Amino acid sequence: MITKDTYTFKILRYDAKAPDEKPEFQLYRIKVIPGLTVLAMLIRIRDEIDGTLSFRSSCRSAVCGSCAMVINGKIDLACRTQVAFFESNTIILEPLPNMDIIKDLVVDMEPFWDMYEKVQPYLIRKTPDPGKEITQSEEERSRIDQFVNCILCASCYGACPVVSRNPEYIGPAALAKLERFILDSRDERGAGFLKTMNNEKGLWGCDTVLRCIDACPKDVRPTDAIVELRKILIKEKMKQLFDKEGR
Repeated sequence: MITKDTYTFKILRYDAKAPDEKPEFQLYRIKVIPGLTVLAMLIRIRDEIDGTLSFRSSCRSAVCGSCAMVINGKIDLACRTQVAFFESNTIILEPLPNMDIIKDLVVDMEPFWDMYEKVQPYLIRKTPDPGKEITQSEEERSRIDQFVNCILCASCYGACPVVSRNPEYIGPAALAKLERFILDSRDERGAGFLKTMNNEKGLWGCDTVLRCIDACPKDVRPTDAIVELRKILIKEKMKQLFDKEGR
């Protein structure tokens, strides 16, 4: 019997190991207790109805980012999305775009991580190790707070229209992380590092349509980082021109 607390979960199913089978939606009807999240319902479906259903999850606290997916047409974290948020009793779940499906809601994250590694996402020091903690002021720390919040869920990467047409584009998450280290008072890579991103695969590939901002669950706003990195690159270029002309 279908009641008002019965929801239909329409989940895209596909297994890359069975390429002859086409992706298709499978329906699961299940009663929802008020307050449960989409992730909680996925776990119930897997445990109580269909043990073959595949998805990623870990922290259940919107910290690890592993449960990012498309929920009723919008990219979000399943662990922070309340089922009761939706007016409809039908919840449509699909895997993140711009990445190959491994199985059901699990996608191949390797392209995302490959691009992430290109920005060298760690502190780069050129001076000798001081042998003690390198402290930061509150003001210095506040410069990077926005970008430190990135949980590497790849939501922005999945939402990016540039990635969809150019897989070689480095993507918004990597560039936001680069801004995090460029702004870090302890990092010594310098603005010259941006030369490696001075192309259409890097800083100039972004269309600035802000879909990454809409998709980000942590308000990192990757487009902000891209715009600021472009400014740094232009200022560095202008400085070189002025120095060359002896101004």
